[in-house]
Amino acid sequence: MTTTVESREASPAGSPLPADLKVTPPRVLRSEWLKFRSVRSTPIALTAGLAGMVALGWIFSAINASRWPELREQAKVHFSATDVSIRGYAVAQLVLGVLGVLMVSGEYSTGMIRATFSAVPTRLPVLWAKALVFAVVTFVVSEIGAFAAFLGGQAFLSTQHIETTLSAPGVFRAVFGVGLYLTGVGLLGVALGWLIRHTAGAIGTLFGVLLVVPALADALPDTWAPHIVPYLPSNAGQALIEQRPETTLLAPWTGFAWFCGYVVVALIAAAVLLKRRDA
Repeated sequence: MTTTVESREASPAGSPLPADLKVTPPRVLRSEWLKFRSVRSTPIALTAGLAGMVALGWIFSAINASRWPELREQAKVHFSATDVSIRGYAVAQLVLGVLGVLMVSGEYSTGMIRATFSAVPTRLPVLWAKALVFAVVTFVVSEIGAFAAFLGGQAFLSTQHIETTLSAPGVFRAVFGVGLYLTGVGLLGVALGWLIRHTAGAIGTLFGVLLVVPALADALPDTWAPHIVPYLPSNAGQALIEQRPETTLLAPWTGFAWFCGYVVVALIAAAVLLKRRDA
């Protein structure tokens, strides 16, 4: 990045840059990948999210298996071996969402963003490169965690013969959907990082959207709730990872489409403001 900026300043005014110094999408992508993997918080957050999701899935599964003989019949009827084993995503979404915010706000807090925009003055390639790098890494890590949590959880549940398999109706979609949902949450964090440019403010907004707003929605009148609650970002996205979605939720892929819509709108708003505001 520094070499590119210095070479550009050394070039005569109006003269084209040598081909090996021009800013290209692959080079911007490589630069963002190097920055992402070199930040200390990246491996810590990814490991914490992965470990937390797997550990909680196994713990919940083991607890349910040990308590199974004492459970009431009504609880057994509503029991879902899939939902229990992947429940750790609730913690992972917070960790990955924060990491998405830090990927952007960290550069603003250190002032590195000025050097980044000096090297890539059009700015938008930086936004899309950060989003792509983050999405790919988060998706891979999340899917590994989801399937590890599911398979390990079913091993615990099999001691009571209440396990399920990936071929059962809705199971593969729910487990695979964990990675899609967590990737969306992380990208929402990236978008908020660009929009707010302040770590605490962006994280607070993200937690408000994911946790506070759905909780407040419980206070809505019964006549309003069916028209609002299912369309909230977290409720819409989580419909994909419910093996048997509740009647209060949207259909799995419909809900996820709504969730993706929120993420896309946030990224577009970030792109517009990025072009208009100073670094």
